[in-house]
Formats: sequence, structure tokens, C-alpha cells
Amino acid sequence: MSPGPPAVGQELPALTIPVDRTMVVATAIASRDYQDVHHDPELARRSGAPDVFLNILTTNGLVERFVTSWAGAHAVVRAIRIRLGAPVHPGDELVLTGEVSAVDGRRVEVAVRGEHDRGVHVSGAVVLALPEGWGR
Repeated sequence: MSPGPPAVGQELPALTIPVDRTMVVATAIASRDYQDVHHDPELARRSGAPDVFLNILTTNGLVERFVTSWAGAHAVVRAIRIRLGAPVHPGDELVLTGEVSAVDGRRVEVAVRGEHDRGVHVSGAVVLALPEGWGR
């Protein structure tokens, strides 16, 4: 947890996530996304992708994990609004960064961004309700 109350402009510690084929396939199946582009490399290539890639549910979960590791287990996620960009393939390293963009009492909004070598994979915002006394 961060020392003191959150402040606009406060940066969250970056989170680096190495992505391998097992992660791409397992997270797609765990989220019940059976689209072939998430588990079959040949079918992914036929659809125009160079390989299988993360699904949006996995990305959403990784963004939530990133923000709640900073905010703590007692923070409540009120909203996640994300936009996808460049797909994440096996062998990529996804780096998530964030910055507090608004604070209203215990309501905090965090601007998030996830990038890899080919560009921005995800950008958006997460709205949290922090527990009473957070950061003290």
C-alpha cells in the first residue's frame, strides 16, 4: 500500500507480465472463451494474426490485478473501462503502468496503460472505492 492518502498524479508501481503460450491458452479457457484465435496457432494465422493472442477477459483481469495490488484487498473495484490496441502474443512482455487521475474522498480513478514492444495493448481507467483509513 502507498504511504498517505492517494493524490492525483501519484504513479502506481509498474507490473511486468511475461506472456507465454500456456498463459494465453489457459486464461482463454478459464474465462470460457473458446475462440480458436486464443488456442490454435494455425487458425490464428489463417485469421491474419501471427499467433494466438490474449483475450479481452484476460486483459481485464490483469488490469484489475494491477490496480488492486496497489490498492489492497479491501478496495472495491467499481468500474473498469478499457480499450484494446496491439494484441499480446506468446513471447511478449506486457508492462502495466498507472497513475491516479482523480480523487473524491475514498473514490479514486486510476488511468491505466499496458504496453509491449509493438505498442499499446490496453488503455483505460479503473474506478475504486478505497476502504476507510487507506494509506494511513
